[in-house]
Amino acid sequence: MRTYLSKKSRARVLIVDDHPAVREALAIRIARSGDLEVCGEAHDIAEALHLLPRTHPDLAVIDIALKTGNGIDLIKRIKTRDSHVRILVWSMFTEDLYAERALRAGAVGYITKEEATEQIIEALHQLLGGKVYLSEAMTDKLLHHVVGERMSHDASAPLDALSDRELEVFRLIGQGKKTAEIAMQLHLSVKTVETYRDRIRLKLDLHDGTDLTRTATLWVVENG
Repeated sequence: MRTYLSKKSRARVLIVDDHPAVREALAIRIARSGDLEVCGEAHDIAEALHLLPRTHPDLAVIDIALKTGNGIDLIKRIKTRDSHVRILVWSMFTEDLYAERALRAGAVGYITKEEATEQIIEALHQLLGGKVYLSEAMTDKLLHHVVGERMSHDASAPLDALSDRELEVFRLIGQGKKTAEIAMQLHLSVKTVETYRDRIRLKLDLHDGTDLTRTATLWVVENG
């Protein structure tokens, strides 16, 4: 486990991978980017959670297969502790296996280890810009599979039923914002945001809060 002093001008990145050589290679590439820096490295869930409050990362790059536990569980636990961290999964597993699960857990990007490290830097920049990073093929698959005919045939029609404020809440949900964060950003009470969530779910005929989050996330993926 390694920690690093932070340069405030750079976005801080926490790397979680159980292979030291992989962490080192990625850390070197990140250091060359100029606007990113590694604030810590961990090989499992315990180390990552230990580093989280000490390094205050802006971004986390997490592998699915860790020395103990798995990346999906770690994503969930990180999001409960610090919802501001934007998480990119970097894994040997294909998107077909884990991308949707990673998004459900709270990640906002997924890239395989077959991609060049330059692509990882691009993915991290996308996340910093508030976007979700997936391959085009995986985006299309998730939109058709999860959102279904409701969104794939006419992406704008269901959202036409939303008021301007409801659409803004929907967009923030898709960016991974929690209810309290949305309330703060829009200067609303938590109760009001919860009411908006309920209205959106009913208008879009979504089953529950999980379905709402997934649908909003995929809409953000498609629309940027």
